[in-house]
Amino acid sequence: MNPFKELKDTLTQSIQNNNFVKLTLSKPIKKGDGLPNVYVRLIKIKETEMFQFTYRYTTNDQVKNYTLQETINELEVLLMDNFRAATLFTLSNDLLVFVSKKKKVSYKINAPSFKNKLPETHDKPKERIASGSYLQYLGVTDNNGKVIHKMADKYRQINKYLEIIEGLLKATKLPKHIKIVDMGSGKGYLTFALYDYLMNHKKYDVTVTGIELRESLVNYCNDIAQKCDFKKLNFVAQPIQEYENNKIDILIALHACDTATDDAIFKGLSAHAELIITAPCCHKQIRQQVKGIEQESPLLKYGIFKERQFEMVTDTIRALILEKNNYNTKVFEFISNEHTRKNVMLVGTKSSKKTDVVKIDKKIDALKEAYAIQHHYLETLL
Repeated sequence: MNPFKELKDTLTQSIQNNNFVKLTLSKPIKKGDGLPNVYVRLIKIKETEMFQFTYRYTTNDQVKNYTLQETINELEVLLMDNFRAATLFTLSNDLLVFVSKKKKVSYKINAPSFKNKLPETHDKPKERIASGSYLQYLGVTDNNGKVIHKMADKYRQINKYLEIIEGLLKATKLPKHIKIVDMGSGKGYLTFALYDYLMNHKKYDVTVTGIELRESLVNYCNDIAQKCDFKKLNFVAQPIQEYENNKIDILIALHACDTATDDAIFKGLSAHAELIITAPCCHKQIRQQVKGIEQESPLLKYGIFKERQFEMVTDTIRALILEKNNYNTKVFEFISNEHTRKNVMLVGTKSSKKTDVVKIDKKIDALKEAYAIQHHYLETLL
């Protein structure tokens, strides 16, 4: 007998009786999967009822729509492989589903939590966070504000970036006037988007400075900032190492090449920035340092694995150094692998908790010993 028959029958009956409210999945089997919950609601697409699954990952949401039979199949898979609990809410009652470690399924019926159904309208299209004349000047949108086809990936990246920033700001203690420095700002896509979003949409009082080595790009970006009347956004042509400003609240360095990421982190640490946001790129320093040294680990036998492993080691030591300097750190995917493999974001948020420096030093030393690393560039700066 199918252990999920009661869930299937109750769900089907709730649709027939027009009293389905919603369904939630909780208690993930593997917390490391980064998927703590799935939420299911009923929607209408072109007058057809569908079940909308929202997969609530820790870094983003993914949405998929299923028919009734597809929904039943998907629920069975999720409850066998990913979750230990589900709750089906109807206007008649709540059906609680429990799955034990030995995959035994049990049920409990509670009084209904809801007196009314949720609206069955399709979710509104996700609001485009990024908007404004700067997108036109940067060649992302046309004169009518429509995203140019070849720039669609860049536009998605900009919006994803703003989503991440919004979440980080909510968890960060910042002063009334926020000083932001974007090191390695390049053509300024994300720098302009950040300024416009915080200043004009969220009404923060911010000053944003873009640091870029190429003077032609700096002139280009300053010209656009003037055209857009972005009075507190400016770009400076100089190396990251030479930038001198002890007042930095948020330090950003996205795809700063190789040790430029470390130079940026050092500037953020020196200024005691409340938030340090990096997307490291071109991890050459440690790989060049251990070139020619025979490695014992079989993971380092093959070139592509060696490259990825040393990228992970480089960024792990960066994260540990941030922790050593009283920052809470997290590493997550910035944008999809289909756009670039350089998609890791390393974030440090200033913390007041006491840090066990000796313990962190031991972790760093163990990594360096395991991979025959003499030094990490960020260590030399500190």
